[in-house]
Amino acid sequence: VGSTRLAPYNDLAAAEAARAIDPASLGDPNLRGYGIGEAASIVGRIPEVRAALLALQQDFAAQPGGAVLDGRDIGTVVCPHADVKIFVTASAEVRAERRFLERKARGEPTSCAVVLEEIRRRDERDAGRSEAPMRPAADAFLLDTTNLDIEAAFNTAVGVISRKVGQRGHS
Repeated sequence: VGSTRLAPYNDLAAAEAARAIDPASLGDPNLRGYGIGEAASIVGRIPEVRAALLALQQDFAAQPGGAVLDGRDIGTVVCPHADVKIFVTASAEVRAERRFLERKARGEPTSCAVVLEEIRRRDERDAGRSEAPMRPAADAFLLDTTNLDIEAAFNTAVGVISRKVGQRGHS
């Protein structure tokens, strides 16, 4: 575990860890914990990590019945031919407030200002990386949740999916 903690700063260790991922472990709630998104953003710049994860993500997306994938390059790189693409966003300030409240609920010490700085740094890193930068696909529905609660955002996404799948069924 000690060397795994350093993996985001060690390209070879990060690539090795990416190749060793067990898909059955992806439901682990610890993957939503503090620092995981930051680490993912850091290793996301490494071509060997991206290559190791691409096939895993594409296999997951191709499962019978379909799948929902979440990521900053899903619609542009991982699943460019997906039936439905939704690029979910919100202002950095609103995302920071939401993340701060999640961390607070888990008892993790932080401040909204620290979370906002982390979000801004990650956005800049992910949007500026040379390989698979964060950006919406040209045919993605842009869902800005800045002024939406979770129920309204969910209902909007379900409506987009229903319309897209319905259109495909009537083509």
